[in-house]
Amino acid sequence: MEECWTPHPIPLPLPQRGEEGEKEKVMHIPDGYLGPPTYGLLYGAMVPLWALASKIVRRTLQQRQVPFLALGAAFSFVVMLFNIPIPGGSTGHAVGGTIVAILLGPWAALIAISIALVIQALLFGDGGVTAIGANCFNMAFVMPMAGYLVYRLLSRGAPATSRRRWVAAAVAGYAGLNAAAVTTAVMFGLQPLLAKGPDGRPLYFPYPLEVALPVMAVQHLLFFGIIEAVLTGLLIFYFQRSNPSLLG
Repeated sequence: MEECWTPHPIPLPLPQRGEEGEKEKVMHIPDGYLGPPTYGLLYGAMVPLWALASKIVRRTLQQRQVPFLALGAAFSFVVMLFNIPIPGGSTGHAVGGTIVAILLGPWAALIAISIALVIQALLFGDGGVTAIGANCFNMAFVMPMAGYLVYRLLSRGAPATSRRRWVAAAVAGYAGLNAAAVTTAVMFGLQPLLAKGPDGRPLYFPYPLEVALPVMAVQHLLFFGIIEAVLTGLLIFYFQRSNPSLLG
């Protein structure tokens, strides 16, 4: 589950829309929150990662798993559509990055979730076009890689149908989400240092790292991470009962 910020993610006066005072709600990192040095660097980082992932997936993904790659992208796309509002004017949503990584591998998860994020940005306006690289880095790279690593460490040597597998998956989903939240907070928190106007005010995200990091961490550690953990653990438990070969 990835954080969706409004321009005031802490208890400050929220931006209002029109006379009715409706709170702004956005999904993923929108345009205008990251400066060109940040989103340009992250686009540059993702291009070789996408190329490497494509090469690895072509070499390692079995033919019978190919349809699951499309299903993984569709699953991630759908779960990210369900936003959960929280106090402070921001919303959160599930990502499913760890579950896709467990079933297909982290590099296949990078491709699947990137596809979902690009479609959301270009066709539905969920997440900024300039921030596609940043959103993919957080949710399609950091989350699946971190979650998969935790899962492999905790489930090493366990049979596919053992309880340790779904427990490891739940912990991995929690860890992967929070890893992505930290990288997002760092991106936000660096903006006041990287771009300021002539009057010294930040041009993009206005809050420094000492504000962005605790806000993101607390919300994900106490709420969103638990939801992602439950979702991931339950799905692995389901596959253990229905098709354990997927966990081989």
